[in-house]
Amino acid sequence: MKAGSQIGRSVARLEGRDKVTGRAEYTHTMRLPGMMQFGLAGARETCGQGLCGCCTVIVNDRPISGCLYLASFVDGAAVVTVESLDSDGDLSPVQEAFIEAGAFQCGYCTPGFILMTTKLLDEHPEPNDETIKHYLTGNLCRCAAYPEVLDAVRLASQKRIARISIQH
Repeated sequence: MKAGSQIGRSVARLEGRDKVTGRAEYTHTMRLPGMMQFGLAGARETCGQGLCGCCTVIVNDRPISGCLYLASFVDGAAVVTVESLDSDGDLSPVQEAFIEAGAFQCGYCTPGFILMTTKLLDEHPEPNDETIKHYLTGNLCRCAAYPEVLDAVRLASQKRIARISIQH
C-alpha cells in the first residue's frame, strides 16, 4: 500500500455521542485531520512532540498526546474530548471553573488543561496545590495563566463536590 493511501475505517465511541466511523490514513493523528472529520477541533497541535499538552485527548480513560497518537489506534476505543465534557448542553464543573477563574488568555492550551484537570479530579477529588502542579506539569501555557489555572482547579474541585452532594 503506497504512502497516503487509506488504511480503513476506525470506529470509536466519542463520549456523549454515538459511535462514529471515519477513515484514517497512516499519518493521521488524533489531531488534524483525524478529529476534524468529526467536527472536533478542541485538541490543538502546538509542539508536535507530545510535550505541551495542548492536544490532550482521553482514550480508554488515559490521557494521551493527540499529536503523537495515530487515529487508527482508537478503533473500538472510548474517546473523551473537551467537546464531550458538557452534559445536555451544560458545561462541566471544570469548564465552568476555568471560565469563572479566567484561567485562559489566548485559550489555545485551555482544552488540554481542562481534560487533565478532569482526570486529576477523578483521581484526587480534593487535590492540594503540589498535587495539582505535579499532575499538570505536562501542560504548558505560553501566556503564563498558571495562577488562574490553580484557582480554576481549586474551584472545579469545590464545584464537583457540591454537584455530587446535591445528586445524593
